[in-house]
Amino acid sequence: MINTPTLPFTKAQAISKAEFYCAYQERSVYEVQNKLAGWNLSESDSKEIIAHLVEENFLNEERFAEAYTFGKFRSNGWGKLKIKQALKVKKISQELITKSLQKIDDGTYLEKLTHLIEKKVLLLAEKEPYKRRQQLLQYALTKGYEQDFIFDVLNRIK
Repeated sequence: MINTPTLPFTKAQAISKAEFYCAYQERSVYEVQNKLAGWNLSESDSKEIIAHLVEENFLNEERFAEAYTFGKFRSNGWGKLKIKQALKVKKISQELITKSLQKIDDGTYLEKLTHLIEKKVLLLAEKEPYKRRQQLLQYALTKGYEQDFIFDVLNRIK
């Protein structure tokens, strides 16, 4: 059995754990604030720890936004609208959201959407063309793609 310190942590323990938490995976300031709140640290200690993490480059909102954007796009097949909404939930600034979404190549974006729709077509049992098209549209919308792109792809793969 691993001996873990009981809550609340000392400031030094919290810094060490927070560094590990941020080194393991890119995190937003909001996520780290929530984690620190769960450790019952004072607000001033939390602010100092976050400042330390930023200063030591364990925490970088721009890097987080970019990693999150590309991770959700490549692995989950999310569109820009869904990614944008998820980043807003994580309290990322509009400027950083826009900047990270602009880094997705339009050609790659359309290829991903086309691939998702073509894959979904094979899974649909519906035979009536209008209903199939509506199901594909709804699927792509829930993935966070824009209607214009969806209609372009649907018209191309008739």
